[in-house]
Amino acid sequence: MKFFLDVFVTLFVIIDPAGTVPVFLGLTRGRSDRDRNRLAWQAAGVAFGVIVVFALFGRGILDYLGVSLAALQGAGGLLLLLVALELLTGRAAEPTAAELERANVAFVPLGTPLLAGPGAIVATMLFVQRAHGAADAVALAGALAAAALAVWLAMRFALVVRRVLTDNGVELVTRIAGLLLAAIAVQLVADSAIAFLHAAR
Repeated sequence: MKFFLDVFVTLFVIIDPAGTVPVFLGLTRGRSDRDRNRLAWQAAGVAFGVIVVFALFGRGILDYLGVSLAALQGAGGLLLLLVALELLTGRAAEPTAAELERANVAFVPLGTPLLAGPGAIVATMLFVQRAHGAADAVALAGALAAAALAVWLAMRFALVVRRVLTDNGVELVTRIAGLLLAAIAVQLVADSAIAFLHAAR
């Protein structure tokens, strides 16, 4: 039980389902309620799948490609920065009809790297190393599923938040979310650079 709580609380804090709501609203603006509901469960499913893949094969994948955890963190930070700039400038606020048909924000950037980002991936890989025996493995799988469920609930009921805030409120919250997301992205890149400097010593 303790291992389950450790994993779930850590992932919950890193993924921050509540903080995902304004970003989700900004990226899905102009879409129907049905599309938003579909994107919510798709994003949660993609995030869960990506984290599970890295939990099972992450270390082997990175070793095979010759990629360090710091490089993965830096790449995720740069991608998040691009998303943050779109939210800040309003470019993602009103997608065209062609973009609505072509793009699926549930995969990128919602599923990854926003939800299943470098922080969640690295944390999961570290918990895998700490897991010993079948009980810990079940607890880890349950915690991953619970975190994905929390994310889905946050995005699923983001529509309620939208109705309360109205369009002007969503616009304001979207800009604030873009600013905070930019700060998170810069922090990821900075942490990556620091890790590279430590490794070079």
